[in-house]
Amino acid sequence: MTTEIKEELVLIAKRVPPSDRWALLSDPNTVYSSLTEALEGYFQETQHPCDFRLSPIKGELYAISTTVAEIKPIPPKKFNMYGDYWYV
Repeated sequence: MTTEIKEELVLIAKRVPPSDRWALLSDPNTVYSSLTEALEGYFQETQHPCDFRLSPIKGELYAISTTVAEIKPIPPKKFNMYGDYWYV
C-alpha cells in the first residue's frame, strides 16, 4: 500500500498595518500586537496543534492541514483474443 501526504493551507489571519499586528479571520475585531500572540490566540481558540505557513508579502498566515491518502495501484491490462485491452 502506497500513501501520499496531502497538505491544505487554511487562511487563519491577516496582517493589520501598521507594523506587525495580526487579526484572526474568526474574530477580526481583536487585533494582536505580534505574530506570536496571533498564533497563541489561534491555538487557544482551536486547541489543535498544527504547523503554520507565513506569506509575508501578502500579509497572510495559514494553518497547514495534513491528510494521508492511500494511492491505489493501476490494475494490470487485460487483453482479449483480438489483442484489444481493457482495465479490470
